[in-house]
Amino acid sequence: MRKGLFEEVSKAKGRVMITSFASNAARLHTFGEVAKETGRKLCVTGRSLDRIIKVARATGYLKDFPDTISPDEAMRLPKNKVLIIATGGQGEERAALARVANGQHTITLDADDTVIFSSKQIPGNEVQIGRIQNTLAAKGIRMITERQAHVHVSGHPGQPELAQMYDWLRPEVLVPTHGEMRHMMEHARFGLEQGIPRAIVQSNGDIIRLAPKGPAKIGNATVGRLVLDGDVILPADGATLSERRKLAINGQISVGVALGKDGRMVGQPQVRVQGVPVEEDRAAFITDAVQAAADTVRGGKRESEKMREQIRLAVRKVAKRWTGKQPIVDVLLIEG
Repeated sequence: MRKGLFEEVSKAKGRVMITSFASNAARLHTFGEVAKETGRKLCVTGRSLDRIIKVARATGYLKDFPDTISPDEAMRLPKNKVLIIATGGQGEERAALARVANGQHTITLDADDTVIFSSKQIPGNEVQIGRIQNTLAAKGIRMITERQAHVHVSGHPGQPELAQMYDWLRPEVLVPTHGEMRHMMEHARFGLEQGIPRAIVQSNGDIIRLAPKGPAKIGNATVGRLVLDGDVILPADGATLSERRKLAINGQISVGVALGKDGRMVGQPQVRVQGVPVEEDRAAFITDAVQAAADTVRGGKRESEKMREQIRLAVRKVAKRWTGKQPIVDVLLIEG
């Protein structure tokens, strides 16, 4: 990998930005060596990178890591004298790489510059990474990934490395915490095969007691993502945002019906449409929905709640027939 990085940086005529996993201190050491070997000053941008480098140096690692320069100084140097390490290789929108790509950072890249992705795409991040790569490509920036050159090797240990670690540590309990359920189950089986006495696989929210008489699941904690919606913090999978998603996907229809004292309809139902994909056929669609609501009132149940539900279903059926969608339908009955 070091040789591949050296070759790609040596070929580059302009600035080179490398993005990788900030937590991989060994990879950062390699970047520092490549910077020295190619005669480039090293610039580091990204809070997680700053933190990892500081901790690594404090604990005896990265002893030969070259001194770094600021982004401002990097922009003043000749382009072929700068190597930049940046966060954001997995498409994080607020990380350094995304801000550079979108022109929101002190560092700027041009058509003769190069971005090296010294990492693999984590499944699920393809869209975000692709968006950033398309933005870079539109500027004519050259990109190198592990598919084009040997600029990345996995930092995850294989089974031989895990077996060696277990032999060193001789743990009494194994609690896999990384990966999907199938990965953690396999990890637990492998650990037991290596002589670890006990293992337990947990899910998010499980409360595990390790000792005494453990490991054992003893309860559940509430987990999940929270979002800031205006000035209110809400669960990402709660009722409010679920309703918002339904509105965004299907749209909304409001139906107003006036009833006289005898229960007969007064005038015609009023229908308002928001976000239902009828476009040029909007007037014809509303006419059809009005007719469906009126027919339901004339032939439906007299009880208010039953009538309201019948109108809702009738109008939604019209929308389904016209658009294939099932919008949210709100019905207001005005009784005299």
